[in-house]
Amino acid sequence: MVEEIKIEENMKTDDIKSDKESEVSESDTDLDKKKDIQDNVEEVKEDDKKEKVKEKKVEVKKDKKERIGVLNIYTSFNNTVMNLTDLSGKSLAKFSGGQSTKQDRLKANPTIAMFVAQRVAEEARDNGITGFYVKIRAKTGQNNPGPGAHAALKSLTRAGFRILSIMETTRVPRGGPKKKGGRRGRRV
Repeated sequence: MVEEIKIEENMKTDDIKSDKESEVSESDTDLDKKKDIQDNVEEVKEDDKKEKVKEKKVEVKKDKKERIGVLNIYTSFNNTVMNLTDLSGKSLAKFSGGQSTKQDRLKANPTIAMFVAQRVAEEARDNGITGFYVKIRAKTGQNNPGPGAHAALKSLTRAGFRILSIMETTRVPRGGPKKKGGRRGRRV
């Protein structure tokens, strides 16, 4: 009987050892699973952080305000002059047809007016301007602006700027000083 009890005790201890080993092996697998879960959670947290950063960047872009400028265009049959100002009247850029070409006969050309408008557009982008109030002016006493006005406006809209309004600010003579040419006018 004593031997049988010892054998049973040995079996019990063997069972306990095997149970402990199985618990250890199970705990190892549990630890591995927990580590995998923690790694996944950390990856998800990093992804969430990246998404939050992206969302914040998008919000910053949406908050960017529209900046408006005033574009004064003077077009005669000899030249085209464009002056970009902010709303307070501070001049930001001024370009003319003479800066784009060396030939006098081309200064009022619509193509040259497009080049002048492109230079104004570059300067406006640098200053953060997205839209314009346009004031077109012709030589005093003339009914129509010069040939460069329409081409300049077209070029600006193609460049992606919003044109909020177009005003014609050509001055109207009211009597004023005597015109040149003498009493009998200019003889050809």
